[in-house]
Amino acid sequence: MPKSPIRRRTVYTPQPSKSAADLPSPRWLAPTMIGFFLFGLLWVVIYYITRGDWPVSAFNNWNLVVGFGFMGIGFILSTRWK
Repeated sequence: MPKSPIRRRTVYTPQPSKSAADLPSPRWLAPTMIGFFLFGLLWVVIYYITRGDWPVSAFNNWNLVVGFGFMGIGFILSTRWK
């Protein structure tokens, strides 16, 4: 029976270090994300409850854009959360 060739060990290569994408999210991210969601929601609810007098009466219907803008920022932050 033929003898099998001797296997040589390969040189040890350490595993690559974690990249920025593999690291957990910073501690401030979740509270900031939730804060933007709630602030935007509160902005829109106050606008509807006061029939446009609050939060900024000069914005008129643009108050909805501002409220949804805050919620949009919260959504963008939520894509970074792990």
